[in-house]
Amino acid sequence: MFRRIIICLLLAVVLLTVSSAEAQQAQKVPRIGFLATNVSSPPQAFVQGLHELGYFESKNIAFEFRTTEGKQERYPDLAAELVRLKVDIIVVGGNSGIRAAKKATSTIPIVMLSVGDPVGLGLVLNLARPGGNITGLSQMSPDLTGKRLELLKEILPKLARIAFIRDPDNPGMKLRFKEAQVAALALGIRLQSLDVRSANELTAALSAAIKEHADALMVPAPMATRYEKEIAAFAGKNRLPWTCDTMESVEHSGCLMAYGPSYPDLHRRAATYVDKILKGAKPADLPVEQPTKFELVINLRTAKQIGLVIPPNVLARADRVIR
Repeated sequence: MFRRIIICLLLAVVLLTVSSAEAQQAQKVPRIGFLATNVSSPPQAFVQGLHELGYFESKNIAFEFRTTEGKQERYPDLAAELVRLKVDIIVVGGNSGIRAAKKATSTIPIVMLSVGDPVGLGLVLNLARPGGNITGLSQMSPDLTGKRLELLKEILPKLARIAFIRDPDNPGMKLRFKEAQVAALALGIRLQSLDVRSANELTAALSAAIKEHADALMVPAPMATRYEKEIAAFAGKNRLPWTCDTMESVEHSGCLMAYGPSYPDLHRRAATYVDKILKGAKPADLPVEQPTKFELVINLRTAKQIGLVIPPNVLARADRVIR
């Protein structure tokens, strides 16, 4: 009898130990806080990158997804909310979101999906050893601005004036505009700054482009994300070509041309940072990587609508042509 009691007690202890271990394991499923502007889920390429590394939602990883719904001013509150939730990592793209996350925490690791110039913006100390709690991917956007202008000049040999739509309060836009000024001067193009801090300023800014006889628009990604529909409608109505940063804007909004890094490639590579950090690496020791894959996408439908002929030598260099 005594022996049976001992055996039962031992079994009970084993069962309690197993249950406790399982409960602790369930609690240890890492939570990834994700900050975005106007999408409803993490980028597919990022999720696919996690899958390739063995991470699956509801199995061994969880997401806390927050979107500003296009309202940049919401970033600080959403970043603070993720900090209160004590997520294991915050993944975020774009200058405003990354700066908000940095201000919200100096301890939770932050992985940048993409940012123009993380050193120039003061987000990291340097690319090789970023220091602090931030690392990730740089899209090299300031360095690419000149190349975009060169391509536009090839497409429009008579290009004399281009209007640059920017938020002057955004540090990243300041860097981009300076780069555009240098390139425009070298190409003999007059650069017009269209300052847009809110939707209320957009109509007046676009009207100024027509008044000053702009031949084309340059729309950086943050502005295209916020005002893509309005800019696309304006450009179509006035038969005005515009250049943008992403293939998505060319495909869905009628942007004439995009040249830049492959964002799906950047997003997939961001998953490797999450993996390394979850395995114990410190963001301060993980070098910020730059793009390795670039794409030129041209929308021939838009060119036809505005009566523009794309030179064959430019078409030949395109990675993708929308017909």
